[in-house]
Amino acid sequence: MQRPDLARRALRLLDLTDLGETCSDHAVDALCAKAKTAHGPVAAVCVWPQFVSRARAALQEFPVRIATVVNFPGGGEDLERVVDGTQEALSDGADEIDLVLPYRAYAAGDEGGARAMIGAVRDVVDQGRLLKVILETGALAEPRLIEGASRLAIEAGADFIKTSTGKTPVSASLPAAETMLAVIRAAGRPVGLKPSGGIRTLDDAAAYLALADRVMGPDWATPVTFRFGASGLFDALVAEIEGGSFSADGSY
Repeated sequence: MQRPDLARRALRLLDLTDLGETCSDHAVDALCAKAKTAHGPVAAVCVWPQFVSRARAALQEFPVRIATVVNFPGGGEDLERVVDGTQEALSDGADEIDLVLPYRAYAAGDEGGARAMIGAVRDVVDQGRLLKVILETGALAEPRLIEGASRLAIEAGADFIKTSTGKTPVSASLPAAETMLAVIRAAGRPVGLKPSGGIRTLDDAAAYLALADRVMGPDWATPVTFRFGASGLFDALVAEIEGGSFSADGSY
């Protein structure tokens, strides 16, 4: 596949994201304007919960989904607060909820608490809306923990499993994604993968797509089954499509 075609493929799989500490109404408006790219829509925009209604108004009937985050980024909020936050985000117009697994508690042996939180959020994420569970694979680190967390999330009802919040020193990695894909392949029902954090260039994206093609088959990675969570990837992909050059520091 030629690089511009590969960039177009990656663009339609992108959850265009702004989860920065300085995010503002203006930044969300700019993010939603970017989502309406002339090269075809991205899959979703992902914003803080307080900006969901603004993103919904900005995109209106445009075919881009609205995603937001709960129990984010630390994974340590109590269950009731997480469920309340989820319900509020859905009422504001969210189509997708990215829930951080209580990964520290899980790694310490509290599988029951993690399962209960995913199940409780699953109960309110309905009507065609998606639940993505963020495992924070860089913090879990060990393949056995990543594999176990992947299986637990899927058993508890996740539509997607996601590598990372992007807020820890180690975010997405190809070995973690491969472990997650192996669990997805064995799941017995459709489940998606979302590599997130540290994916900034077309070459980065291409490596994850090649992995998905190898493990799951060349037709598997679509917006229904595969997403990139990235704030910096968009500009690199558009530059490739338009024939320019783009460096990872954001300069042309």
